[in-house]
Amino acid sequence: MICDLHCHTKLSDGSLGIEDVIAQAKRMNIDFLSITDHDTMASFSRADILGERHGVKIIHGVELSAWDKERNSKVHVLCYAPKKPDRLEGLCLKSCEIRKECSKEMIEKVMKKFPITMESILKHTTSSKSIFKQHIMRALIDYGYALEFYGDLDRELFNSKVGSCYVEREYPDVKFVLDLIHSAKGIAVMAHPVHYDNVELLDELAKQGKIDGVEIEHYSADENQKNDLRAIAEKYNLIVTGGSDFHGLYNAVPTYLGSSSTDKTNLDRIIKLANKLDSSKTEIPKINTESNS
Repeated sequence: MICDLHCHTKLSDGSLGIEDVIAQAKRMNIDFLSITDHDTMASFSRADILGERHGVKIIHGVELSAWDKERNSKVHVLCYAPKKPDRLEGLCLKSCEIRKECSKEMIEKVMKKFPITMESILKHTTSSKSIFKQHIMRALIDYGYALEFYGDLDRELFNSKVGSCYVEREYPDVKFVLDLIHSAKGIAVMAHPVHYDNVELLDELAKQGKIDGVEIEHYSADENQKNDLRAIAEKYNLIVTGGSDFHGLYNAVPTYLGSSSTDKTNLDRIIKLANKLDSSKTEIPKINTESNS
């Protein structure tokens, strides 16, 4: 069984549409697929229809942006099978607005360095709920300023530590995001903890019973790091997931659908927990609508 629980489409920062992704999943003999676009659940109904057409079982998913205030760092949380997704809509909208504000500032900085237009960037975002740095890089590539998305120019402009045009703001607090996921009757899994240096946070959240699982099978972690994550998962009985984190043309490293997978045991745990949450009663955390600037 192949179960890829992490991939992206044009609805966020992927280069392929929903149907192209699902059709490719079928060609790769993937049995279960979750489209986890950033801060949008717009894929849900369309993915169900296309999944049935192509013979791929779809698990609803979304990758939510969050912030670890104690360590001042970004966190991504994968939410699976929310039975009440409407409870996440406000959060998604807020995070998309934060990203748009950051992107607008980044574009202004880039346009001072390179004679490209806003239109040359926006034409690559027609399906996306936000503007991502990949869209800006694609415009720069279109006009010959770079040949690749993650080369020297990307590091110069968008590296999170030294990029001259990089802009970041705080997203909603991670504990609030986790509470909201559970109020939506969803499963909360920390995405690629090594990628954003969230391993200490993972241990803390698991100890507090705030998180349901951890994505271990991901290209960002080497075998030693995966073993460390497995130790945390075993200690706190976390669900263990895996996914390709496929972005198509915008992949940070060569990766393809099904290149990382979730095993049947953990898929069954997701389904069992989703059914259990569906029968429980939870309160809805209130969303702070003030800007995080």
